[in-house]
Amino acid sequence: MPTISSATTPPAQAATSILQQRYVQFAACLGFALVLLDVSVVNVALDSLSTAFHSGMTGLQWVVNAYALVFAALLLSAGSLGDRLGAKRVFMLGFSCFTVASLLCGLATGMPVLIAARALQGLGAALLVPNSLALLQQVFPDSAQRSRAVGWWGAAGGAALAAGPVLGGLLVTWTSWRGIFLVNLPIGLLGLWLTYRHAPSSTLSSALKGRSFDIAGQVTAIAALGSLTFALTEASRQGWSAAPVIACLAIFVACAALFIRIERQSASPMLPLSLFQNSTVSASAVIGLLINFAFYGMVFILSLFFSRIRHFDAQQTGFSFLPMMGVLVLTNLLAGPLSNRIGARQLTVAGLMLGALGYLLLLPTNSSSPYALMIVPMLLSGVGISLTIPVITNATLSSVARSQAGIGSGLLNSARQVGGVLGVAVFGFLAQGEDSAQFMWGMHCAMALSTVLLALGAVLGHRYIK
Repeated sequence: MPTISSATTPPAQAATSILQQRYVQFAACLGFALVLLDVSVVNVALDSLSTAFHSGMTGLQWVVNAYALVFAALLLSAGSLGDRLGAKRVFMLGFSCFTVASLLCGLATGMPVLIAARALQGLGAALLVPNSLALLQQVFPDSAQRSRAVGWWGAAGGAALAAGPVLGGLLVTWTSWRGIFLVNLPIGLLGLWLTYRHAPSSTLSSALKGRSFDIAGQVTAIAALGSLTFALTEASRQGWSAAPVIACLAIFVACAALFIRIERQSASPMLPLSLFQNSTVSASAVIGLLINFAFYGMVFILSLFFSRIRHFDAQQTGFSFLPMMGVLVLTNLLAGPLSNRIGARQLTVAGLMLGALGYLLLLPTNSSSPYALMIVPMLLSGVGISLTIPVITNATLSSVARSQAGIGSGLLNSARQVGGVLGVAVFGFLAQGEDSAQFMWGMHCAMALSTVLLALGAVLGHRYIK
C-alpha cells in the first residue's frame, strides 16, 4: 500500500486507509479461521464417517491427514508463490480452491472421493495461510500494530478451533456429516469478496523478478512428506515390518536428503536454507512442529476417547472440547500485549510449560474418570498453546525481510502442519487397540509424549527465541 503523507492527506482519505486495513485484517482472519475450522470440525464427525463409509482407523486417519499432508507439503511453495505473484492474487486463489473443495467434500459418495476432496482443501489452505500473513505485513508495517493484527489473526484461528467441535457436533446431530463441509461455502464467498474489494495489489520484490519456480524442490518435498505420512498411517494397519511401510520410510529418507541437496544448489530455492541461520526462525519452526504434534494428535485421540470409550454422541463430544478450545480466542488476543510487556522468550516458555502441565495432569484419566476432572488440564493445555502460537508467529515475521514474508510464514506453518500430520499418525498407531484397555494404554502414551515434547519446546524457546 503506498505511503501517503499525513500533511497532504484529507481526513476522509486517512479514514479510508484505516478502514481498508480493518477489512484486509478481517479477510485474512476469515481465511485462517476457515483453514482451522476444518482441522477441528472433522474430528467430531469421525464416528459418523466410520459408520457411513464402513471405515476403520486407517481410513479416518487419511480423512484428517490428506488435508494436513497437502497443506504441509505445499505451504512453502505457496508462500514463495505469493512473494512472486502477489499475496492478494494467491490468497484469492486459495479461497476459491478451498470453497470448491468444501462443496466436493459435502457431496462425496465414498471414502476415496472424500479423501481426494480433503486433499484439494489442503491445497486451498496452503495458499491461504502464508499469504494471509503476508497481507497483514503489507498493510501493518508498524511492528506494534502488526503484533496486534497477528494477535487478532491468531484469535480468529482460535475461535474457529473452539467453534469447530461444537459446530460440528450440532451439524452432525441435526443434519449430517455433510453439513460440516457445506458450512464453509458462505464463509469462503465472503472472504473472496472482501479480498477482491479491499486488499491492495502487492508490490513485488525486484529480487524475485525473473527467478524460476523450484519445481524439483517441491516434488521432492511432497514425495518425502507423502511417503513418511503413508508409512506412519499404514503402520497402524499393516505393522512396522510390512514391506510397503519399510519401502516408504526408505523413500522418505532418500527424498529428504535429495530435497536438502536441491535447495542448497538451487539458484531459486523454494526454501532458502539461509533462513535456518536465524536462530529465532529455526527455533520457531521446531516449536511449531512440536506444538501441533501434541495438539492435533491429542484432539484426534480425545475425539475417539469421547465417542468410543465414553460413548458420547457427536454433540456431547463437541461440547467436551470447550475447555481446551474455548480459551483460544482470549489468550490469542492477550499474547500480543503480554509479549510486548514481558518479552517473546518469556511468554513462549510460559505457554509451553502450561501446555505440558495440562497434558501431564490428563495422565490419570481412565475410561471411568468423571469428565469434570479433565476440565482444568484441558484448559491449561489450551491456554498454553494459544499463548505460544502468536508469539512465535510474530517473532518469525519480525526476523525475516519483507520480501520473504510469504516464505517465512510458510516455513513456520509448514512445520506446524507436518507436526499435525505426524501427531495424528503416531497417536492413531498408539491407540489402534480394539478393546478399551489397549486404547487407554495408547492414549496415556500419547499424553506422556506430548508432555515431554512441549517441555523440550520450552527449552528451545528459552535458548533461541528473541
